[in-house]
Amino acid sequence: MSYIRAATLGTIGGLVCMAAALAGEPVAIVEDVSGKMSGVEFMEYVESGKVIKLGPHDQMVLDYLKSCWRETITGGTVTVGNEQSQVQLGSVKRVRVKCDGGHMELSPEQSVESAGLISRSMGEQPVGGRKTSPQITLYACIPIIDVKVGNTLLIERIDKPGERMELSIQPAQLVRGEFYDFASTNRVLTAGGVYRATLGTKQIVFKIDDAAPPMAPLASRLLRF
Repeated sequence: MSYIRAATLGTIGGLVCMAAALAGEPVAIVEDVSGKMSGVEFMEYVESGKVIKLGPHDQMVLDYLKSCWRETITGGTVTVGNEQSQVQLGSVKRVRVKCDGGHMELSPEQSVESAGLISRSMGEQPVGGRKTSPQITLYACIPIIDVKVGNTLLIERIDKPGERMELSIQPAQLVRGEFYDFASTNRVLTAGGVYRATLGTKQIVFKIDDAAPPMAPLASRLLRF
């Protein structure tokens, strides 16, 4: 019996540790809000378990980052889940959009590895040299990038020469002080292109889907460092 009790306590302890490790990790982002709801704002990341109360005529659009569900929720009480929301006393219209679920943000280890790999191959040409494989696919030609602070953002196309943007980002250009939206400056990337984004010491290689339209839901075009 003592063995069983110890095993049970160990399992519970493991679950508690796992929950603590996952705490604070965003699972969705608010794409749009209308009304006077409190506790949530436009372009805010939300965590699993968060409860949001909407008035009868309030509406919120929520994009899940891993499951790629896009929810339009009207009224009621919303409990954010890992892959979709639970809605009580309200209505939800749910559609799955194209997004690179689960690969939208690199871990610190992946960012460091990515920077090292790209630094070693920066002098190589796409033809005849080693290509760097995309880590993330975006499904719109007008990305929105989570840069968190104003900085110099370098965007270079690496599958073909010539396309290069060096953007000096000012805080006033950021949405909610965090997001740089290419739509604000009418900048459009090329469908099918492979790009390297460099921000400070971090680098990400991403691809624009071959059939990507200019604009798409937020989860389809969001790039997170």
